[in-house]
Amino acid sequence: MKITVLGSGGWGTALALLLLRNGHQVTLWSYLEQESATLREKRANPVLPGVPLPDELELTADLSSVRGRELVVLATPSFAVRSTATKAAPLLDEGTVLVSVSKGIEEGSSLTLTQVIEEVTQDRFPIAALSGPSHAEEVAREVPTSVVVAAKDRAVAELVQDVFMNPVFRVYTTDDVLGVELAAALKNIIALCAGICDGLGFGDNTKAALMTRGLNEIARLGQALGGRRDTFAGLAGVGDLMVTCTSQHSRNRRCGVLIGQGHLPQQAVREVGMVVEGYYAAAAAKSLADKVGVDMPISQAVWRVLYRGKDPKTAAMELMAREKKPESEEVWT
Repeated sequence: MKITVLGSGGWGTALALLLLRNGHQVTLWSYLEQESATLREKRANPVLPGVPLPDELELTADLSSVRGRELVVLATPSFAVRSTATKAAPLLDEGTVLVSVSKGIEEGSSLTLTQVIEEVTQDRFPIAALSGPSHAEEVAREVPTSVVVAAKDRAVAELVQDVFMNPVFRVYTTDDVLGVELAAALKNIIALCAGICDGLGFGDNTKAALMTRGLNEIARLGQALGGRRDTFAGLAGVGDLMVTCTSQHSRNRRCGVLIGQGHLPQQAVREVGMVVEGYYAAAAAKSLADKVGVDMPISQAVWRVLYRGKDPKTAAMELMAREKKPESEEVWT
């Protein structure tokens, strides 16, 4: 199959390599010509040290590389999905399958990324979302990984499953596109909080409580918006949450560590040097929670830290001092 991957960051590059190993003809597109030229010259991506880029992998900054492709992967940062899809849409062949692998919610509109792509392309192409616990650094080195692909059409989900799956990259399918995308975006907020806890010097007890209660509240919002609660108990939810909250690879966690150590939030984002999706997802989550009337104390607390200058330790202690309540709303009913 002929495939173009849009976005030559770590994730886009790792997936391009995976698809190449699966026997497909793959082109990796960079937004900047200079970036593409550097990749061609070095045959390596600096964000994936020690992972060579084979000569068979075509590298370009020409967006017309999406022409004649049976499948196009959108792997840009969330803020660039709309602009990239807008430019690519007129060049796509009829029937091209679009796979969104970015994780986030569009700032301003609060749309998920497949919703953005559907809006831009006027829903003219089959769309799927691929997500799960999958650090680019590990996928590039062929570390065993499992993810989930979501699509409204079962045939589309199973096509993407066949294209991506191999002995070290296992792909499951689901029809809960909204749930998968919300889980992928919202868990970044909790990962940022986990980093703040580490930066403050809190321990394993704190992080375990944070992850458990954080998953509960993002699932509550996801369900209120139309996702299925069981999706948040799967790879896109608890699976991705676990890896993002605990891994050294996680940029959201690293940003949180810096904030916990005393850096101002925007300063911490700049120091990480890559897009920190949790920073933007916190604002989107607050907007969505306010809209549908869902209580999200952890997400709201980190929003106040990020956007209102709240002291992180004070925010944590206020969470601990909240009014007592049952763990589940379903007890004693």
